[in-house]
Amino acid sequence: MARSGKSKEPPGTARLWLMRGLKAGLIALVAAVVAIVVAVVIAMQSLPDYSSLKSSPNGQMIRVHAADGSVIVSLGPSFGRWLPYDQIPQVMVDAMVSTEDKRYYLHPGVDPIGMARAAWVALENRGKGRRLQGASTITQQVTRNIFLNNSYSWGRKVREMVLALALERKFSKRQILELYLNKVYFGGGAYGIDAASRKFFGHPADSLNLPEAAIIAGLVKAPSSYSPTADAEAAIGRAGVVLDLMQENGAISAAEHASANLADVKMAPEPPQNSVRYFTDWALPQLDTLITEPNEPLEVYTTIDLSMQRAATAAIQANVPKGSQGALVALDRDGAVRAMVGGLDYVTSNYNRATTATRQPGSAWKLFVYMAALEAGYTPDTGVTDEPVTINGWSPRNSNGRFSGDIDVRTAFAYSVNTVAAKLGVEVGFPTIADMARRFGISTPINTHPSMVLGTSDVRLIDMTRAFASVARKGIAVAPYGITKVTTADGRLLYEHQDDTSRVLVAPWVAAGLTDLMQTAVSTGTGRAAQIGRPVAGKTGTTSSNKDGWFLGFSSGITTGVWMGRDDARAVGGLQGGRAPARAFADFMKVAVAKRPVEQFDTQVTLPEWQLEPDDEAYYGAPDDGTGGGMMVDENGLPLERTQPDAPQSDNPDEDVPPDPADRPAPQRLDQQWIDQVLGRDRQRPTQQRPDP
Repeated sequence: MARSGKSKEPPGTARLWLMRGLKAGLIALVAAVVAIVVAVVIAMQSLPDYSSLKSSPNGQMIRVHAADGSVIVSLGPSFGRWLPYDQIPQVMVDAMVSTEDKRYYLHPGVDPIGMARAAWVALENRGKGRRLQGASTITQQVTRNIFLNNSYSWGRKVREMVLALALERKFSKRQILELYLNKVYFGGGAYGIDAASRKFFGHPADSLNLPEAAIIAGLVKAPSSYSPTADAEAAIGRAGVVLDLMQENGAISAAEHASANLADVKMAPEPPQNSVRYFTDWALPQLDTLITEPNEPLEVYTTIDLSMQRAATAAIQANVPKGSQGALVALDRDGAVRAMVGGLDYVTSNYNRATTATRQPGSAWKLFVYMAALEAGYTPDTGVTDEPVTINGWSPRNSNGRFSGDIDVRTAFAYSVNTVAAKLGVEVGFPTIADMARRFGISTPINTHPSMVLGTSDVRLIDMTRAFASVARKGIAVAPYGITKVTTADGRLLYEHQDDTSRVLVAPWVAAGLTDLMQTAVSTGTGRAAQIGRPVAGKTGTTSSNKDGWFLGFSSGITTGVWMGRDDARAVGGLQGGRAPARAFADFMKVAVAKRPVEQFDTQVTLPEWQLEPDDEAYYGAPDDGTGGGMMVDENGLPLERTQPDAPQSDNPDEDVPPDPADRPAPQRLDQQWIDQVLGRDRQRPTQQRPDP
């Protein structure tokens, strides 16, 4: 028989390589075990004691207080009462173990069977982008919650397993379960079973029954998806799975499973997300610029007045036209936000129209037009003419379609005469008006076209309210703020608001003159619906085609701005600033100022010195020629040497003849008639002539 061309390896050689491979694998396994043991021993030495683990933080909690100190909302993690293991209902323990780690009492912190099963599932789904799931034990979850984070990486997974093994060596199973049940996150900001029980069922966790325990245990897998407050049907469906697992693992009997009626579980009602959330959404982001404390629980004290907030919400909801939205901002005299409504309902729309939306203000913009005119020399009594006017091809029309002829500034403002506003814009300059608006806090872009005097630039309600509040404060700048103080949970002060009165925007007499105009607008003009039985100053605003309605005004230290309109900027039939917005203003202000004393406006205008003659010397005597004792100075302010004036000459050159006192004219009587004569005032006509531009 012929020999085969292939040589066969002796049987002993294959056996030799197999043995070498087994030895190498065994050595590697021993080395791995030794490395794990060493790592676990080192980790055990670095673990804190049990009391430290109980107090380890889960995140920063923020409690927000109203002006009266009451808590209006809690943000961040919420912690209930810490329950020792002996006070935790057994059904809660059994539900959690059956759902999250059925071999909890058998493994050393890491479950090899669970890891093998998870690896097999991952192998079957390779290439589909699915992570290794289902391998974490309760102990591993505890280590991840306390020492690590939820980022997915093999390095983090190895550290998690080492710490879990160390944790099981240092603490008992009961202690680890106590940590887990008091610190695991159940959704809705609730950490621990007591916080979850109070949030979802309205009672402490030590009285949880089987159906309630099943619902809570089912939340751990996906708190946001199975939250009873978000989706009660999904929560009950997941709880049914938990009951099945408990019966499968022998924690409950079939009879107990059947008697656990999940449909009978009474959920605690979720607190309504009322309009105060518009305020907290605006105020709380400011914490990033006020403090630097990232970990400790915070107590944030705000300016919001809950009674005013309720009145503001009711006023908007009662007056907004059907199909429209509304917003309201109320500022105290120092800028404290007392009420803020950003829409009809926060739950259906959390878009804050009071601080974010930009809309055309219409005639409410005339605040800046007339303020610039007053600063330029006009007064409320200055005479103007309501007549047709055309500016660069633009011809404004009055809302009534008529022209009133000769009127005064007060009347033009009170009845929102467009032609007069346009003429004032030409005289004082459109850039001057834009600068005035910037000065008073308008932060949105401003155009300087002639039509800008009628409010064609988009603005925010809070900015316009700020401008009116600065007028109410007699020209001193007002900056809206919502946070008065921030402390830690133990009372350590981190921030406290300080009022700044150093910025003067216009002279007090300018603010007083504008208050005069606005008071007339409410008393007899377009804002009559805003009357509340005490002095009110304000201005209406209505845009073209009735797309926006505004009313802004102040009384007794409270300045309030109201806007109404549609989000899509479509016209709203009958929407005018003097109607629904003014009525909402009145409804709110009657409540807001009810407990405040009545304040009369200081509208007695004191003109500046450059409009008044300073003293009698302006009409009597010659200018100072250096002989009257006054000091003469040059253009640099340096004193000049006095020169003796030439002596008066007489007919006789050799004789100095002093002037005869009897030759001096008798002084006129300084009475009101003389002042009117000198100033050219016509006492028969109440209006003044417009100043020379």
